[in-house]
Amino acid sequence: MPQEIEIRTSPHIKTGTHVNDIMRHVVYALLPLCAFAIYQFGISALLLLIFVTGSCLLTEAFFNYLSGKENTLNDYSAVITGLLLALTLPPGFPLWMGAVAGFIAIGMGKVMFGGLGFSVFNPALVGRAFVQAAFPVAITTWTPPYLLNRFVEFIPSTLTFPFSLPAPLTGWLEGLKIDSFSGATPLGQFKFAGVETANMDFFTGMTAGSLGEGSALLILVCGLYLAFRNMLNWRIPATILLTTFMVSAFFYWLDASKYPDPFFMLFSGGLMLGAIFMATDMVTAPLTPYGVLLYGFLIGFVTVIIRLFGGLPEGIMYAILLGNAAVPLIEAITQPRIYGNVKK
Repeated sequence: MPQEIEIRTSPHIKTGTHVNDIMRHVVYALLPLCAFAIYQFGISALLLLIFVTGSCLLTEAFFNYLSGKENTLNDYSAVITGLLLALTLPPGFPLWMGAVAGFIAIGMGKVMFGGLGFSVFNPALVGRAFVQAAFPVAITTWTPPYLLNRFVEFIPSTLTFPFSLPAPLTGWLEGLKIDSFSGATPLGQFKFAGVETANMDFFTGMTAGSLGEGSALLILVCGLYLAFRNMLNWRIPATILLTTFMVSAFFYWLDASKYPDPFFMLFSGGLMLGAIFMATDMVTAPLTPYGVLLYGFLIGFVTVIIRLFGGLPEGIMYAILLGNAAVPLIEAITQPRIYGNVKK
């Protein structure tokens, strides 16, 4: 007697893990970074994290209401966007600008493309790129970590009213009896002054920078948590970091007096945060086996080129956005051969 054979498309084996579960664990992995940022920069960092994340949640709820969609706040995607976006901002970034960044991240980076699962670019980086262009002074104003009164006093620019000039940071630092202060990040100090920062300072969070640039070691640990739970493709950050190291090592070999050592390039700036938490976004990253390697190589290579030869000291944000834009092409040229067919 003939039997019916049911044919289905892949995947044929399912783990039972839902999107909400993955997103929740990503939030868990980001919480230590947020806590460390608050420890470094105090209540200004706490308020910035709350405002940016709250802006993302309210924006998503607002667009859900306009479109008549059901509530999507419980999938944690807006929370992740808000936390990641806040971690890319300076600690003294005005709160109203942070709220604008959150609105743009969700509105233009997510909702405009159709919501979760349809984004072309990483939404957090869309928001960051917008404020980079709209508020260039505020986005490049840095505050030193571990100030004595950081838990009882706000950084003056934090509470700046919309479209008004913030209180001068230098006067506030003098009031806190700070002997010396450099308003540049380690990448900026090297690019524009030729001054290198000790590599160990990147592990302990002793440098100025965005909220998420504090400790490279902590970012690695949080990333390993997701990798061991199989909630990120470890090949992407591994390829980005290896490419960054190898390309910068080549230039360092050419002229050690002109170019920084590869470890400095590896641990400075937002490279670790971007490579582990942003480039691995399951929606905007490629899925093919060779595609993830090509994607990681492109991001690492472009990051080094921008840092060494571009007009900006940092390059990971634009490198990831460029990588996102190249994903359709990358997947088209790295499609694996279908079983039984000859690859063209």
